[in-house]
Amino acid sequence: MASEQFDIVALGDAIVDVLARRDEAFLTAAGVTKGTMRLLAEDEAEALAQAMADSGHVEEVPGGSAANTLAGAAALGAKCRFIGQTGDDRLGTLFAAHMYGLDIAFDTPPIRHAPTGRCFILVSPDGERTMQTSPAASHRLTVDALDEDAIRGAQMLFLEGYLWGPETPRAAMRRAIELAHADRRKIAFTLSDSIALPGRRESLARLVADGAVDILFANEYEAKLMAGVDDSETAIALLSKQVETLVLTKGPEGAMAVSGADRIEVPAAPVPEVVDTTGAGDQFAAGFLAAHVAGADLEHCLKGGARAAASVITHVGARPIGGFETGDHA
Repeated sequence: MASEQFDIVALGDAIVDVLARRDEAFLTAAGVTKGTMRLLAEDEAEALAQAMADSGHVEEVPGGSAANTLAGAAALGAKCRFIGQTGDDRLGTLFAAHMYGLDIAFDTPPIRHAPTGRCFILVSPDGERTMQTSPAASHRLTVDALDEDAIRGAQMLFLEGYLWGPETPRAAMRRAIELAHADRRKIAFTLSDSIALPGRRESLARLVADGAVDILFANEYEAKLMAGVDDSETAIALLSKQVETLVLTKGPEGAMAVSGADRIEVPAAPVPEVVDTTGAGDQFAAGFLAAHVAGADLEHCLKGGARAAASVITHVGARPIGGFETGDHA
């Protein structure tokens, strides 16, 4: 496996989304505040998992920001490898099986001392999502788990902001960056979500300012948080000086990229109906990166991202339809 050449190698959270439709009474009883996004300790995760299982149907779908992006990129023809940490349990097996089904190389050995990470997604009758995440094993990715030959040989190293938290996975990401830079490979980084920035903005800002990132993905809000300013244009001006290519998504207003003196904007791709915006950013990155490693110019990369994002928001879920099956449990 290590001798294979990949278009994209990604490091990210190996997470399984646990989805259920529950009313507000359930949320109150479970001690969960509606509409929040929160990190859970492993004991809290076990309690919530049991409450969800005891109260009705639960659906389990492998997720994780970078893994979702690779799912989209692989569907578009890119040859991909994922490096992420699972536990030695049923959900870890489910995650791996989905990656194999998508033709994404994945063989990070599972660990026995932590469960596979889970993101509990509770959908209220009004459609609002409450997300509670237990990273668990995914945040125990170590330097030893890296496939260094694959990173050196790939066109692109792709990293996600969610993993840039605890020191252990951060050290693995730093080592991956060193390997990629040593062989003059491109490095793309997605800020993932504004929830991933508090407490780690300073270290991320240093990473970017030091020239460790070639392509930076962010939405407008994340860009302003990252730059420490209140104005989008000021954030764009600051960040675009620090990376080779800044890619900014603007939801229904489309997306833009700044690379040196070039500034290109594209509209959002049309969709017949917006069903679920979960994963739109992940799939935008998928479309952009798949086009990039295929040699497309910046405008075509943006349009590829817009098409991929438009496709995923027409159905429930963060990955393209097809290529994997969900695990249903009553």
